[in-house]
Amino acid sequence: MNKKIKLLSALVAGVVGFGMLAGCGSSNGGSNSGKKSDKELIVWSHLMDNEVKEVNKVAQEWAKKNNRKVKVVKDESDMKAFLQAANSAKGPDIMFGIPHDNLGSFQKAKLLAEVPSGIVNKDDYANPAVCNAVSYDGKNYAIPLAMETYALFYNTDKVKEVPQTMDDLLKQAQAIGGTAFQYNASDFYFNAAFVQSYGGYIFGMKDGKYDINDVGLNNEGALKAYQFIQDLAVKYKFIKADINGNIAKDNFQNGKSAFYISGPWDVDGFKKAGTKFALAPIPKINGEGVKSLMGVQTAFVSGKSKDQDGAWDLMKYLVDNTADKLYEVGNRIPVKKTDLDKDAVKKNDVTSAFVEQLKTALPMPNISEVNGVWDAGKKIQTALTGKDVKKIAEDIQKSFVDSIKVATKK
Repeated sequence: MNKKIKLLSALVAGVVGFGMLAGCGSSNGGSNSGKKSDKELIVWSHLMDNEVKEVNKVAQEWAKKNNRKVKVVKDESDMKAFLQAANSAKGPDIMFGIPHDNLGSFQKAKLLAEVPSGIVNKDDYANPAVCNAVSYDGKNYAIPLAMETYALFYNTDKVKEVPQTMDDLLKQAQAIGGTAFQYNASDFYFNAAFVQSYGGYIFGMKDGKYDINDVGLNNEGALKAYQFIQDLAVKYKFIKADINGNIAKDNFQNGKSAFYISGPWDVDGFKKAGTKFALAPIPKINGEGVKSLMGVQTAFVSGKSKDQDGAWDLMKYLVDNTADKLYEVGNRIPVKKTDLDKDAVKKNDVTSAFVEQLKTALPMPNISEVNGVWDAGKKIQTALTGKDVKKIAEDIQKSFVDSIKVATKK
């Protein structure tokens, strides 16, 4: 899994609203009707190699049952390459396994077919937020496959009682001393959990859509978050100004840190290194679950596909029959209640911790204007040197707002 789900730059102009209310319900988007097509269906996937192999096995099962031909291709192209391919005869019918935060740009380019009614049922999903992540302007344009976020790793030799609140964690970390609590504080992806939990926000909402004119990175809550992050370095001295993901990871893996915030991508490495660890949700802030960022792996049918009926039939078969394998070989956390309730998932302590954290996580906005928040968010790192957090907040807000203005003028 990627350490951070990155956005693809928008290629098409315009301001886009991202529908948050209609997610995953039946839609009126229909597929083409008519006689059965003999066209070979092409599936592109951005999943890992071992995952693509499993997807291909399921796809070939469908092909055999339906007397059709299906080709599954491991693809690593960017949006520009996909745009070019989608508008040619060589383009894929299905994209299977792509971060939800790319959907806004794909929709602007009219590459997404609306999900027909009967393909998904919102009641099947454990967390309604995954439905929000694949909705756009009040309509459904993709299907959720898996979800991820980050949580709290703790060293079981150093930590005897799992902290339930952030104050508890800080007290324990102080008692342990040194680099007891670390994470990649140079990356807004992780810092967003504190910004959002203290009351800041990336975008406000208006009529069920993200409002790009309402940015909350300089409000009272955001200031509290920046001060908290600064205290980790200046007051408690858990981290230094040059902190990054590798430093934080290595310190936890080598037993120098007792607490570490990260995602499922680090689990296998810690197991191989023999690190004594367990996981828990990030301790509560102000009595509430921490609002970490959620990423959703999705699949969609190309709006340019010449066989919409066949593509959606194959899509439904893939979605219904790949969840177990994607969890087994790729550690992809399922999104459906029935899959989460299976023993392999619910009896896995590691997965259970991430699932619990996902209950309060917020999906990353998938509109292209959010792209600038990652660069703007880098300014938080200057807080680690002790600089005035009010000035930092002003700089972050201005930088992000300026990036939005540039994006909407392209």
